[in-house]
Amino acid sequence: MKDVLIDLKTENNFAFGKLYENNFQKISKFVYNNSGNKAEAEDLFQDAMIVLVEKLRQDHFKLTASIDTYVYAICKNLWFKKLRDRNFQFSIEEIQKIDFQNSMADSIENEKSYLEKLEGYLLKITAHCNRLIKDMFFREQAIEQIQQEYGYSTKHNAQNQKHKCVQQIRKVKEQEDNLK
Repeated sequence: MKDVLIDLKTENNFAFGKLYENNFQKISKFVYNNSGNKAEAEDLFQDAMIVLVEKLRQDHFKLTASIDTYVYAICKNLWFKKLRDRNFQFSIEEIQKIDFQNSMADSIENEKSYLEKLEGYLLKITAHCNRLIKDMFFREQAIEQIQQEYGYSTKHNAQNQKHKCVQQIRKVKEQEDNLK
């Protein structure tokens, strides 16, 4: 993430292109759902990039969320300001509904990417652990059933194996995180 921030500070076009690729569809959907059109979504995204670069150039600026979350928040704030400037009147209920819909959409998107990542991790661990993890967590088999099905002599041995398999996933995740 630090490389992306450095590229953005130096106004590297590749970094902006990547941000656009990762975020524009979600932002344009937000704009469409809130009385906007494609041209306005494009303008909004450009304005957000200007705000982002200005923030990144400030010495005291510290990014506390993912860059994608931050860009979305900038766009959301800029869009609501634009709507207020148009004298677009929102009731409290409408604002709460919009916020709820956006948080639900974000949650679904995060859950989707989490499951996709988990599936990728499962492909990188041993076949035995892959099957064990799926049986325990996705098929929700009891530890006693796992013990019997896998031929472990005690429940404790089954739990130890579960722990070792979870550790395999953690190692794969750490390796991937270190590559970013």
